[in-house]
Amino acid sequence: MTVSAQTNKETIPLIDFLKQIEKQHNVSFTYADANVKNTTIAKLSTELSLKDLLNYISKHTNLYFETLNDKILIIKKEEDKKELKSFKTQYLEQVVISNYLTKGISLSNDGSTNIKPESFGILPGLIEPDVLQTVQSLPGVISVDERVSNVNIRGGTHDQNLMLWDGIKMYQSGHFFGLISAFNPYLTETVSVSKNGTSAMYGDGVSSVIDMQSSNTISEKSIGGGGFNFINGDAYAKVPLSKKMEIQLSARRSLTDLIATPTYDQYFKRIFQDTDLTNNQNNNSVSKDERFYFYDATVKFLYDLSKKDKIRANFLNVFNNLNYNEQSRVNNVDEELNSSITQSNIAASVDYTRDWNSQFTTSIQAYASKYNLDATNFDVLNNQRLIQENQVYDNGIKTQINYQFNDNLKLKSGYQFSEVGVSNLEDVNNPVFRSYIKEVIRTHSIFSELDFSSNSKGTLLKFGVRGNYFEKFSKTRFEPRFSFNQRFLSNFRFELLGELKSQTTSQIIDLQNDFLGIEKRRWVLANNNDIPIIESKQISTGVRFNKDRWLLSVDAFIKKVDGINTRSQGFQNQFQFVNTIGNYQIKGLDFLINKQFDRTSIWFSYSYSKNDYMFKDLNLGNTFPNNVDITHALTFAGTYSTNKFKFALGFNWRTGKPYTIPDTTNPNTNNTINYASPNSSNIEDYLRTDFSTTYTFKVANNTNAIAGFSIWNLLNKENIINTYYIIDSDDNISKIENSSLGITPNFSFRIHFL
Repeated sequence: MTVSAQTNKETIPLIDFLKQIEKQHNVSFTYADANVKNTTIAKLSTELSLKDLLNYISKHTNLYFETLNDKILIIKKEEDKKELKSFKTQYLEQVVISNYLTKGISLSNDGSTNIKPESFGILPGLIEPDVLQTVQSLPGVISVDERVSNVNIRGGTHDQNLMLWDGIKMYQSGHFFGLISAFNPYLTETVSVSKNGTSAMYGDGVSSVIDMQSSNTISEKSIGGGGFNFINGDAYAKVPLSKKMEIQLSARRSLTDLIATPTYDQYFKRIFQDTDLTNNQNNNSVSKDERFYFYDATVKFLYDLSKKDKIRANFLNVFNNLNYNEQSRVNNVDEELNSSITQSNIAASVDYTRDWNSQFTTSIQAYASKYNLDATNFDVLNNQRLIQENQVYDNGIKTQINYQFNDNLKLKSGYQFSEVGVSNLEDVNNPVFRSYIKEVIRTHSIFSELDFSSNSKGTLLKFGVRGNYFEKFSKTRFEPRFSFNQRFLSNFRFELLGELKSQTTSQIIDLQNDFLGIEKRRWVLANNNDIPIIESKQISTGVRFNKDRWLLSVDAFIKKVDGINTRSQGFQNQFQFVNTIGNYQIKGLDFLINKQFDRTSIWFSYSYSKNDYMFKDLNLGNTFPNNVDITHALTFAGTYSTNKFKFALGFNWRTGKPYTIPDTTNPNTNNTINYASPNSSNIEDYLRTDFSTTYTFKVANNTNAIAGFSIWNLLNKENIINTYYIIDSDDNISKIENSSLGITPNFSFRIHFL
């Protein structure tokens, strides 16, 4: 049959046409984005046979198709045929579920979730693809205080998440001290989130791995864009310098020190409540002339030495700064001093990859990451100046080999050396006191992992082992990880995941007003004494049903984390100044049902968990609820999309986090609070409704514009996210409550040059 579209002059993006074919013929296409991006084709009825449609695309483009199995087709360029004639097909990770919740999110066969910001659809409350806000839409992932720098995955603290940017560990994840992701999404190609069954190539991160990767493919032409919202403005570009070289650039800066917006007012009220910036006004001291700003910048250089050899160089700089003046009247004299806090993370790496042949690939990466938290706090009334610094230096080298035995079996092995140094400084002028502590840990790691898939892709198994040698402690630890995925009854999949992991870095809180009370956590290293190496073990199992664009998913898990320090948990009760070691164990269930229509996606998710501490030296050795124990959490949300408009509305409800009340019969003894059983009470339930919408329109040929509007907490529900008690100046017990964001509007406008 000869297919012609001459009678229909309407053209559509090839990507959209492929998605229509996927829906009509129940198949999936696998392709490199660069091969189909910016390609259009005359519109044709998808009711034709699949063979005719594929022939039509091949005839009118420079693409051809390879069949992986009866459901998966690989798209390649015609000019690659000669080059790859002697090469076997390199199979990509199979996507089990595509368009998970919304466009741009998918589930992989190893249990991980993949996010493509470039293809991102829309989620309630988000008009831009903020990486760490998007992660929180996944079942089992929340933030008990609404901050992206405090993401709790299956009951863990934020420092238990391994966050990688192009393979480099990041120690700062948020702007505005935690309300905005620090990573520009417009040059982030993929984000992989693993809650269990993590690949053996990853160290650290006993709770999860969030691996962000920018593009490693040289573009055929320059693309870029820029825009602004009520918080910041940004721009990005990918510029090919030749067929072998490309440079990728991005920059973002806040507008907060230039213009006040409703969004900034709400963010400021949320993040700086209950800090030295606002609490000083209760002590005859006034804070004024606040100046806050942040920026981030990335540079990536791509150079293809040959068809087999590639070099990539990466650089990232993330920076936050707050300055304010504290004014007070002392001995009838007005005094004014400047307090400040800065937080930054600089990272760089150089990568070399060689494709020896179609089966064998090697790579090596040298990297460095530096984190700095620096605060200067002036107390005018007491004539005191406090300087606090927390610095992390992380550098190392990673090597890796990939060998594909055949279409069914692959091997991944490698070696990693890392040297992490952490320093902490405290300097007080009145009375004179200075403390400087620096520790270093060197770790040697080897790993090996086998990946097996059956011919039909119905059976998928990944098994690996990572061995870590901690040089300082002369200690070796072996950590097996596995993921098993089996298709049954055509539309069902069974999944079994497990892992052992460890980490040597963690964050602790010495005092709640450290670093002006704004970013009170500091990084520390394990010392094999009061701060041991944190170790975890986890197993989970799940079943997924996927048919006719219905998705039902159920996952049950149990995780235990040993070696946690009380100071890493943020206690604000009788254990606030206790320093001891224990563990937590969480058992839980995640449920999701998602139905997709042509233009609409609706989902309901529910998570149940029981998360308990066990400290032998506390609470008479009995268990008690974890500080981030959220027993019930549910989301009901939906999106609707047309060619130009996108809408999203969502409801989020969860039970309140635990806290400790004073003893009802004898609450106060000698200005010391007597507490009831730890974490025996709960804050009121949390409820938030979010809305967002975007409108896309063409400005000129190859130039699109997107306008977006969102409202976070649409119903302006007053949610309490933290409660604790103090002894006030009148020797009475005062209840302190921290509030969530109120109704927070935001607007964005962006232009993309295609």
